[in-house]
Amino acid sequence: MANTRRLYVLDTNVLMHDPTALFRFQEHDVFLPMVVLEELDRGKKGVSEVARNVRQVSRFLDDLMTRSGADKLQQGLSLEGFANVEEGQQAGRLFFQTHVLDSALPATLPGETADNSILATALALQKERPDDALILVSKDINLRIKAAVLGIHAEDYYNDKVLDDVDLLFRGMTEIADDFWDRHGKEMESWQEDGRTFYRLTGPDVSSWYPRQCLHSSDGSFQAIVQSVEDDHAIIETARDYREPRHDVWGINARNIEQNFAMNLLMDPEVDIVTLVGAAGTGKTLLALACGLTQTLDSKVYREIIMTRVTVPVGEDIGFLPGTEEEKMTPWMGALMDNLEVLSGSDSVHGDWGRAATNDLLQSKIKIRSLNFMRGRTFLNRYIILDEAQNLTAKQMKTLITRAGPGSKIICIGNIAQIDTPYLTETTSGLTYVVDKFKAWEHSGHITLMTGERSRLADFASREL
Repeated sequence: MANTRRLYVLDTNVLMHDPTALFRFQEHDVFLPMVVLEELDRGKKGVSEVARNVRQVSRFLDDLMTRSGADKLQQGLSLEGFANVEEGQQAGRLFFQTHVLDSALPATLPGETADNSILATALALQKERPDDALILVSKDINLRIKAAVLGIHAEDYYNDKVLDDVDLLFRGMTEIADDFWDRHGKEMESWQEDGRTFYRLTGPDVSSWYPRQCLHSSDGSFQAIVQSVEDDHAIIETARDYREPRHDVWGINARNIEQNFAMNLLMDPEVDIVTLVGAAGTGKTLLALACGLTQTLDSKVYREIIMTRVTVPVGEDIGFLPGTEEEKMTPWMGALMDNLEVLSGSDSVHGDWGRAATNDLLQSKIKIRSLNFMRGRTFLNRYIILDEAQNLTAKQMKTLITRAGPGSKIICIGNIAQIDTPYLTETTSGLTYVVDKFKAWEHSGHITLMTGERSRLADFASREL
């Protein structure tokens, strides 16, 4: 199949997921069954991300028809100038179903469903274009199974896949070998600046480091963060130990190396975006809130904290909610409320009244916003926490991150093992996309939290269940 010209038949959900899928098949042809156009027409209304994608697909199709002319539908619309092809290759063509294709589905697939119509079209195309390798592309697993039963080669849509395996995802933290200093300490320089200790190192490991990558010894006695990487050397800075009680942040101390590195990145004003990935109970939200409150109320680095998340229910939807934007979002912000109880209750000196007053102060500095109203906004000097970021697509993540104005910091939190959005996987999640794309930028930081600190019960459940 490698040297054979291919014909890709696209399912509707592929275009709803990525409008640019029309142009992702290089020199090969793309075919849209009539039922796909009908489903796109039914899905174009509304303000959801899917509806926006459908309208974008319609605009792409209109541009292609305007450029090539409607009289060229039989020969296919050229994708030249749109599709990414290698030098010397000619882009493929986009075909519509312009006539009735004679194909009867077997009795094992009764009914006039949209999926069955796509399968019938694919079967007919196999007979009509026997020299082409036909491939049905769909995000629907069941449709791909039915296609396999009928002898149709079907594949998932892989273009939005960030990594081949989630185990290849950048973890942000590296344990240095026991002989590290022997191999990197010969031309080492060290100095202090504003109470901070820096090292300039050369050696074989330097070329594989990224800015803001965290380094630690096996026993945790040495912890440092890479500040910059040049051709033959790197500058690292020893990390502040937030595990010590005197270095607490809003009454919170780090409980392990991962949390300590996370707090270093969260408290660093030179880091504009921090991504925290980890299972439930690893302290992602608590650390982000504690560091945000300290920099908002104590050091006044930010004006306020903005917290938002995608509203994807785990169970049945509870329906429409009354009230303002903030009141509607409150039921989705259970993690925020739970962690605020911990932060406001950590100071027991002033009793219940003091805790209540502290809680009111905290909530006055924390604004809850919906993702649905983020387009067109610009946040200045804000500390933005994006919770459950694993449920966002790469396009949605781009929309949100580009809302940050001067002086703002974005914290993306999520667990890529708990994705609730249809058609997203660990390797296609927007959170995975951001971690991979930002890992080489000197103003970004990432930590994968592995150790659960919620309780021994929660830690055992996350491992065994």
